[in-house]
Amino acid sequence: MLWLAAAPLVLASRSKVRRALLEAAGIPVEISPADIDERAIAVGGPTDPADTAALLAQEKAAVIARAKPRGIVLGADQTLAFGGRQLHKPSGRGGAADQLWMLRGHTHALHSAVALMRGDELLFTHVAVARLTMRNFSEDFLARYLDAASEDALHSVGAYQLEGMGSHLFERVEGDYFTVLGLPLLPLLDFFRRDGWVAG
Repeated sequence: MLWLAAAPLVLASRSKVRRALLEAAGIPVEISPADIDERAIAVGGPTDPADTAALLAQEKAAVIARAKPRGIVLGADQTLAFGGRQLHKPSGRGGAADQLWMLRGHTHALHSAVALMRGDELLFTHVAVARLTMRNFSEDFLARYLDAASEDALHSVGAYQLEGMGSHLFERVEGDYFTVLGLPLLPLLDFFRRDGWVAG
């Protein structure tokens, strides 16, 4: 067993992908989603998308860490930056179509952040960026994609999940795959090793 801490890592997220990545890396996970108003925090928060992602990750971790002060709590979030603005999760198929049509043929940036807390103490934070270039797909393809994509994809920022049907949207991805999936896993594992929570 690689995980050396006495209790599972508390994940302040409903993300199936983040949970799967952690568990595949041998990290036992307890799911405790944070209920925060992400849109209000993002709108009233920093203008830099990396700072927004970091703030959202920390806010999620803080909410759960207050409720579970002895736990090791991981918050995570992701922002999408394009054309000097930050995009948010679309509401339904129409919003997803609008985002995808705007992003087609262009490069956008995903900023993925993690924040690790125990009680009131921020133990670790990290933001990673990946740049993704969408191909010039047709309107017919877009309709077919929207029919085939899961609801999870349609309610994700950018309206895609690269690990699924979203792979058909892109011609180039620059950056760490884990970053694209919303969890900069390698820096997180490095911190765990340095702090003695994972076997080195």
